[in-house]
Amino acid sequence: MDNVLELRNLSISFTSPEGTINAVRDVTLDVHKGEVLAVVGESGCGKTVMCQSVMKLLPKNSKIDRGEIILDGTDITNYSERNMRKIRGKDVSMIFQDPMTTLNPTIPIGKQITEAILVHNKISREDAKKRAIELLDLIGIDDPVHRFNLQPHFFSGGMRQRCVLAIALASNPKLLFADEPTTALDVTVQAKILDLLLEVRDKLGLSIVFVSHDLGVVSRIADRVAVMYAGKIVEIGTVDEVFYDPRHPYTWGLMSSHPSLVKRGGELKSIPGMPPVLINPPDCDMFAFRNKYAMKADFEQMPPMFKISDTHYAATWLLDSRAPKVECPVSLRKNDDVMEGCL
Repeated sequence: MDNVLELRNLSISFTSPEGTINAVRDVTLDVHKGEVLAVVGESGCGKTVMCQSVMKLLPKNSKIDRGEIILDGTDITNYSERNMRKIRGKDVSMIFQDPMTTLNPTIPIGKQITEAILVHNKISREDAKKRAIELLDLIGIDDPVHRFNLQPHFFSGGMRQRCVLAIALASNPKLLFADEPTTALDVTVQAKILDLLLEVRDKLGLSIVFVSHDLGVVSRIADRVAVMYAGKIVEIGTVDEVFYDPRHPYTWGLMSSHPSLVKRGGELKSIPGMPPVLINPPDCDMFAFRNKYAMKADFEQMPPMFKISDTHYAATWLLDSRAPKVECPVSLRKNDDVMEGCL
């Protein structure tokens, strides 16, 4: 299967007064053409940093320590800002959680979309305006000709997020990062934005990396799911594999704490403790300190990615042939009710 993005052993750190923070640690990940890959995990686990590293939108105190970023077959790991400007928005684009931090409140929506089109396309301003109106229509803005000239404050939160999506799609990118784009929206608008993303994916054939901490949202939109903890991918597989047959204790914890993913009548549980501070982290399973199933090996050595199927992998010593057999919590075992209630 063709990949639009390949991350190979990617590690990213930040300098701080307290020391070096290892925000992303040895991540290897592929994004297939035309798929929606969801990246899930608690706040601070490295999801956004990993995505922004591809866009080269990280702050100055960050550094790629090792690894490769390959976008559509081209290694962009060491690209300069000048080179990134040629592909940012054209080949890879991003939408963020709060549209008002992306949109200029004083400039009409249509002009902002038009400028995004003109950056990478040698066309007249009139043709760019026509394209902007077509994009407004594509993302579901009624009466786009009239609303072309309106500032962002004339739009609702959901409509502003649609406009941000139009800007991101202005130059037909191959890859779109959606960084928790529905978190600030109510459930009804959230569902419409998710449907819109899938519709745009099907029409334009782009790939989407969807970042979220909401497993209910992920179950609605994703083809594959990557679970991230303490800067590492700890489990990855198809949405059915991760939701119906989770293998990593951290994935069990995330699912057990989500109301829509717990078996009806089951107990809603939280993961004990807090995510670790990644300053000089020890070479072990960082989830061991919160894992009631942790063994001696978890505190001594980082587990490798164990293969469960051709598409399903998990990094936990519980999958080692020498480990005692520990089954998924009863409340999460495969049944028809597990997915009931998801968006």
